[in-house]
Formats: sequence, C-alpha cells, structure tokens
Amino acid sequence: MQDTEEPEHQLKRSLSALDLTVFGVGVIIGTGIFVLTGTVAKNNAGPAVALAFVAAGVVCGLAAICYAELASTVPVAGSAYTFSFATLGELPAWIIGWDLVLEFALGTAVVAVGWSGYVRSLLDNAGWHLPQALSGTSDTDGFGFDLLAFLLVLLLTGVLVLGMKLSARVTSVVVAIKLAVVLLVIIAGAFFIKSENYKPFIPPATGSTKASGLDSPLIQVLFGYEPTSFGVQGIFTAAAVVFFAFIGFDIVATAAEETKNPQRDMPRGILGSLFICTALYVAVSVVVTGMQKYTELSVDAPLADAFKATGHPWFAGVISFGAAVGLTTVCMILLLGQTRVFFAMSRDGLIPRFFSRVHPQFRTPYRSTILLGVLIAVIAGFTSISELAALVNIGTLFAFVLVAVGVIILRRTRPDLPRSFRTPWVPVLPILSVAASLWLMLNLPSETWLRFGIWMVIGVVVYFLYGRSHSRMNRANKGA
Repeated sequence: MQDTEEPEHQLKRSLSALDLTVFGVGVIIGTGIFVLTGTVAKNNAGPAVALAFVAAGVVCGLAAICYAELASTVPVAGSAYTFSFATLGELPAWIIGWDLVLEFALGTAVVAVGWSGYVRSLLDNAGWHLPQALSGTSDTDGFGFDLLAFLLVLLLTGVLVLGMKLSARVTSVVVAIKLAVVLLVIIAGAFFIKSENYKPFIPPATGSTKASGLDSPLIQVLFGYEPTSFGVQGIFTAAAVVFFAFIGFDIVATAAEETKNPQRDMPRGILGSLFICTALYVAVSVVVTGMQKYTELSVDAPLADAFKATGHPWFAGVISFGAAVGLTTVCMILLLGQTRVFFAMSRDGLIPRFFSRVHPQFRTPYRSTILLGVLIAVIAGFTSISELAALVNIGTLFAFVLVAVGVIILRRTRPDLPRSFRTPWVPVLPILSVAASLWLMLNLPSETWLRFGIWMVIGVVVYFLYGRSHSRMNRANKGA
C-alpha cells in the first residue's frame, strides 16, 4: 500500500461505487446471456437452467464476499495477484498473476473476434460487405486478417490510456444500451410465454454426458463419477458451464487503487454488479424456456430464434445489436483488468519495472496498456480461436480459491488491520467458497486441466529465471 503513494507509480483515484457497479455489469453481461442460456437449457438442464444460474451465482457470491473484504482492506491494483501476495507470499502471487495475464489477454482477443463477427453480420444485413481477406481466419475461408477486431482493441487501448474516468463514462453509455436491449427482451418475451413449455421443469436424467478421453471431466477420470444430462445432477453440470457467463465481477477488484473510497465502494461495486447480473440471467432463462420448448431451442442463437419461432423475427436484429454493444464493454474491461495485473507485477519487480510508470498527465499505466493493447490487437487480428471458455473458467476458479484462502490467512496473521467490510462466518464461508469452486473445477474437461498445468509450469520457470532475482521484496531482504 506504501507503493501506491510513489509519484511515478501512483494511479489517479476517480471511480465511485456506481462506476464500479457499471464496470462489473459491463463485463459480466456479454454473449453468455444471449447464447449460453438456451444452449444449456437444451443440452443439460431444461427449464431448470434458471436454477443452474442461481447455483453458479451462489458460487460467485461466496467468492465475491471474500473479494470484497480483501479489496477494501488492501485497495491495491492487481486483484487476486495482490491479495495472494499479501497473504500467501510471492511465488503463489506470481502463479496467479501469470494465470490472470494469460486469461485476460486471450479472453480479450476472443471477445474482440466475437464482436467483429456480430458487427460483420449487421453490416451484411445493411448491404455492406468486408473483403474476405479482412474478415479474419476461418475453417471455411482460410487465412485472413480480422480488421474490425484489430481496430476495436486499438481504440479501447487509447480510451484506457486517456484515463479511467473516460473509460467509466464510455462504459456507462454502452452498458445503458446493453441493459435496455436485455430488458426489452425480457419484457417482450414475457408476453409469449406458454406454461406448457415449463413441463417438466426438471426433466428426468438421461444418463451420462458420454464424454471420453481428455474431453471427459476430471471428476470422471479421478473418481469414475459421470455427470448426467438433465435431472438434479444436470443442474449442477449446467452450473459449471454457465459459470462462464458470470466471469468478470472479480475484475472490479483490479480497479481498487483508482477508486475514491475503496473501503466503502469496493464491496458495493463487486456485490452490486453480481446481484444485478444474476437477476437478469435468471429472468432471461425463465423467458426463453417459456417462449419455446427447451428441446426445440437452437444452440447458436437461442434467444433470437425463440423470437423467430413466435413470429417476431425483427427481434433477432435487436439481439445481435445488443450482443455487439455488450461485447465492446466486455473487451475493454478485460483489457483493463489485464493491464492492472501486469502493472502490479511490474511494480513489484517480477517483470521489468519499466512497465509500471504512469503517464504524468493521465495517471494511467500507459506503457503496459499500449504494449498489451498492441499485442492483443495483433492476436485478435490473426487468431481463429473459437472456444476458450473452459480455460478461462479454470483460471478464474483457481483465483477464487486463493482469495478465499487469503481471507482466512489474513484474519490470523493481521487481525489488527482495519476492515471496513468483513466476510461473515470466517472460516466457514471461505471454506464453502473453496469447496464450491473446486467442485466446478472438477467438472471441467481433463484437457483444460492439462493446458492449465502446462502454462503454470512455464510460469514457474519464468519466475525462477527472472522474477525471483529481480523481485523488490527479495532484493530488500538481501539488503537487510
């Protein structure tokens, strides 16, 4: 916390609780609300997908309470990385920081590519067509450069360099449009609900999901437990999938150092955004499964196709517009989270300190923001990555585990620290958070665990080759 007062590394405090809540809603509500709702209803849970969203929301809620305590107690940029550093030590902090940098970077690139796809679809409807060479790489059309995704990341990088308050204003406008579209879908869809579509609300279990090899969940490989489709167990299988739709509230914690009153506003922003999004997800899932029988829902665009099935196809364009607008803020706030974690690691010396200098006028970490923005823009331009949800999930859940453990440790090691927000029922609630996160992690494919393990091994090697010898903490200890 003393480091945050150094002029060369001091960020500008300009965010309020409302700004933080808007950031949270802006990054949480993305394609998940437009796609995952119907997909999981059809394949895993039926109309009970609403309960799957509640279950995933509870897991996130347990973690959010732990995040709220640490973000208000240690209001320093870096989120789970900083919290792990303060409670578990440098090596665990490096591991989670290394993990978050990858997750946010690839997540930003993939979201930018998804945004580009929606915009190209809207342009095609208007009769404007981009050349195939500038429409990205695809399996059908071969190699290409995604110009729209590239330009989007560069534009958002410029917004982030110019200041957090500008970023907050841009996000507020975009989130208002996105929420208006979501509420329109909920209200309009409610008029087309048929009660018979809810029967049965929890469809009978239909056996295992029939995954094999590296595609099978780790819990199946280790214990022989085979997750089922539908039934009560299908709800929890679905919860592990729809968890992806909640990712983002933890990014709010990365802006702790730029918040006017983090002790008061951090808990409000984190918990407020999560509550709002959970309510919207449940409402959308209830509407879409009421509009169309879950067995008939499409996988690619369930909400849009549900409106087509009721004879109102023009809603498809509105939903595509809402998805494109929504992905803009998701992309920007993922980029924001990544640059703040990178900034915190640089300030600690684990990566070159050059990247922790802030702009003399805008008080933003412009060097790391520009570097990462350009790299991610290039990745987004050339990538054809389509599915990283599971890899992003495991990284986020791993961070949840460390944060919950950090709350317990910090209560024991530093009971004297002033805490404006206190996690109730410690250590019971953090332990429940760890157990819930581990359960969802075990339901992820074994291949995801393998990739995650490989990236972690690379991170440990980098730490011992560079980070450990350049760490400010280790240098201070040697000096002492």
